[in-house]
Amino acid sequence: MIKSNFELEKSLLEKGYQFVFGVDEAGRGPLAGPVVACAAIAKNYQMPENDKNFAKSFDLIRDSKLLSAKQRENIFDFILENFFVGIGMCDHHTIDRMNILEASFLAMKKATSELIRIMNDELRIKYEGDKKIFITHNSESIIILVDGNKKIPNFSMEQKAVVNGDKFIKSISAASIIAKVVRDRIMLEMHAKFPNYGFDKHKGYGTKLHVENLQQFGPCAIHRKSFEPVKSLVKRRK
Repeated sequence: MIKSNFELEKSLLEKGYQFVFGVDEAGRGPLAGPVVACAAIAKNYQMPENDKNFAKSFDLIRDSKLLSAKQRENIFDFILENFFVGIGMCDHHTIDRMNILEASFLAMKKATSELIRIMNDELRIKYEGDKKIFITHNSESIIILVDGNKKIPNFSMEQKAVVNGDKFIKSISAASIIAKVVRDRIMLEMHAKFPNYGFDKHKGYGTKLHVENLQQFGPCAIHRKSFEPVKSLVKRRK
C-alpha cells in the first residue's frame, strides 16, 4: 500500500518557503457536472504522539482513488480539522466554453485564492495587528504542488508539478479527497433534480448505465455539450 507523507513539504519549508499548498481536482472525465479543485495546507506537520486514532485517520489521507466513498466521507471532517482548505469549481457552461483542461486550471486558481483568503482570515484572528504574517497572492513564500505533469498556466505563484502527487504528497492527497467528496455531494444533489440519469451511482462518468440513460432521455441541463456522446446527441435532437 502506497502511503503519502510530508517529506516534500518539509524539505521545501527547510529551503525557506513558509507555505506549501497541495492542489488537485476531481471531475475532468465525467459527461456532466462541474470540475472541482481543492488547495490544502497542513496546520501542523507534527503528528501527536501515542494517539492511535489520529494516526489511523492520518494514514487514510492518501490518493482519493484508493479509498471507498465511505472512507472518503469518514476522513473528510478530519482533514478540515487538520488542514486549511480552499475550494474552487467551474460548472458545465464554463467547461464547454473553455475546454476541460483550462476549466480545471481555472478551478485550481480559484481554490488557491480561496485558501489564501481563508488563511488570511484565520491568521488575522490569531495574530491581530501583525501584518507581516499575512499572505498575499504575490508572496514569494508560497509554493504550490500541483498533481500531474502540468503547472497551472498564467499564474504568478511558484509551482511544482508532481506526477502521481496524490499518491505520495500528503497535502495533495488531502486536496484530492476534499475535491472528490465535494463533487460527489454536488452530483447527489443533481440526482435529486435529474433522477433519470443515475448520477447517484456514477457521479456523471460515462458508464454503460449513464450512456444508456442519455440515449433514452437525451442530455439534461448539466451535461457537458462539448463531450461525446453528449455533443452528438444534442445535434441529433435539434
